[in-house]
Amino acid sequence: MLPRRRFCSDVCLHVRKSFLRYLVACAGVALLAIGAQTLRGQAEGQVTQLDRDAILHHLNAVITWYRDATTKIKSVGLPSDAIYQDNARDLAAEAVRLAFQSARAEASIIAVNTKTASAAPAAPAGTPPTQQQNLSQTAAKIAAQIDDAQTKLDAVNKQLATAPRSKQKDLIADRDRLQGLLSLDKALQDTIQKMASFVGGAPEGSEGLEGSINELAHSVPEVVSDAASKKTAPAPVNSKSATTSAPSGLIGQSLALLDQMQTMNAIDQMADETAKMRATAEALRKPLRDTLVATIQRGRDLAGQKQAPAGGAASQTTTQEFQAITAKFKELAGATLAAQPELVVLDQSRSNFLEWRKSILFESQSELRALLTRVLGIALALGAVFILSEIWRRLTFRYIRDPRRRRQFLLMRRFVMGFLVGIVLIMGFVSEFSSLATFAGFVTAGIAVGLQAILLSIAAYFFVIGRYGIRVGDRISVAGVTGDVIDIGLVRLYLMELAGTGIELYPTGRVVMFSNSVLFQAATPLFKQIPGTEYAWHEVAISLAPGSDHKLVQDQISGVVGSVFEKYREVIESQLGGIERRLEVQLKAPVPESKLQFTDAALEFVVRYPVDIRRASEIDENVTRAVLNILDANEALKAAVASPPKIRAAIKG
Repeated sequence: MLPRRRFCSDVCLHVRKSFLRYLVACAGVALLAIGAQTLRGQAEGQVTQLDRDAILHHLNAVITWYRDATTKIKSVGLPSDAIYQDNARDLAAEAVRLAFQSARAEASIIAVNTKTASAAPAAPAGTPPTQQQNLSQTAAKIAAQIDDAQTKLDAVNKQLATAPRSKQKDLIADRDRLQGLLSLDKALQDTIQKMASFVGGAPEGSEGLEGSINELAHSVPEVVSDAASKKTAPAPVNSKSATTSAPSGLIGQSLALLDQMQTMNAIDQMADETAKMRATAEALRKPLRDTLVATIQRGRDLAGQKQAPAGGAASQTTTQEFQAITAKFKELAGATLAAQPELVVLDQSRSNFLEWRKSILFESQSELRALLTRVLGIALALGAVFILSEIWRRLTFRYIRDPRRRRQFLLMRRFVMGFLVGIVLIMGFVSEFSSLATFAGFVTAGIAVGLQAILLSIAAYFFVIGRYGIRVGDRISVAGVTGDVIDIGLVRLYLMELAGTGIELYPTGRVVMFSNSVLFQAATPLFKQIPGTEYAWHEVAISLAPGSDHKLVQDQISGVVGSVFEKYREVIESQLGGIERRLEVQLKAPVPESKLQFTDAALEFVVRYPVDIRRASEIDENVTRAVLNILDANEALKAAVASPPKIRAAIKG
């Protein structure tokens, strides 16, 4: 039993040492493979230069450029925009399709070269084996050992079933040894397979690159899927550019010019991006051209060598090398030809952008000239309005002497000039008059509702300052307030309040403000003097005693009042002449009038006389003194008067 156990332990130790030797050999083979691949890459200059990441980066950049070219540039409304925009969209789509075709061709080259390097049956003399080849050989040896151990184990199991008892112990020991060896070989095989799959990830790179290309193609299905149907489908047309008319207002022209400048800036950016995209594509295609040139040079060098005798081994090697160079040339030429149209399309796309920019630049120059012309026209129109305003002001001060009329003309000048300035600005700045009319209608309705009182006051202002209206200095009575007008505004008028006892009116020191709309209010009538008049009617009332001589009282009192009236008759008559000229009517001259009338108390004698309202107190005082003097001088007259005389305002009805 002891020799058998020692034999099993020796076998296990041998297997462990073999496994360690395999691991060390695999590590050494990996290092040698990496060095061999580096040397081969430096010698051939093909596989390492076609970078998988560079291809994917180029595709991502092309897709981003395509989306910017189709969405980033905004149409400015020119008729040529639709043409350039369609060209830009078609060229961008074609560039994306060609970029994917070229990427797939390059991916196939990488895949073919990688598979050729990994599937080579034997390396040439003097060339170390690759890591993948070494792992494959090791895996084959372990698989053979597993088959041999399994065969021996099956044979031992058959012998154990029929062997006598004396041999069964030896057979059981052999069975255990073979089972341990088989388990160890299977574990080693599993480890080698994992290492091979890990190392084999590099050859699978071509499949991963093709899958990445397909995934990127799914992000732009409208370009790379069913390209033929997309070419025949009509491109969407920007309805805005087709229906937008040329702006006519200053604001519209300014906005159009700003849009054109922004569009030109976007086109410049796209042209620069297109140039960078072409440089990137050119750098990505350079390894293909260099390898193609090297392949052609290799073929020429091989053709220039001394030919070997026909039928020999050297002749067969030369023929095979020519065939390999020819196949390689066809593969590289196909990939290079697939890459060249993308560069041409990118050049055409950049030229399209530059032509589009020239078109917009020409139109923007015309738009700028029209804008400057409109600004100059607005300035000239405003200058003409201001000159007309100054001429109006000078003529008003020169030919109109009446302050009231002068003020009316100056106020009218403000309205007219403001209206003209508004018309000039509206005609200059606004381009959409239909929209303006709709907007103005809504605004006018809102103003009419919200500012009803103010609008009514403004309308009343023109009645107030009319031919028979109110002017500064007139004495009026409105809403129970009597006063002299001191100012008339657009929406309000101002009175200096007058008050007193009896017929005596004096300023109270207060200013009363009324809205002009009071003119249209029936509940608060407005009273004013007849235009051009400054007189009112007062009267002297005397109560007669019963049985007195009323004829004496009538003659004496009428004469006294008449003598006072003669002192200011001319002033009253001049005012009467002004009334007749203004109203074009014939009026009776205002003179003192006397009459007898019955009252509840007694017979009353009344003398009515006109007074200048500016001198009413003075005239009434003169009448009072004259009546008192005549009463003191004539006793018969004094006896006929039953009570002291009274002076009052003669306002009837």
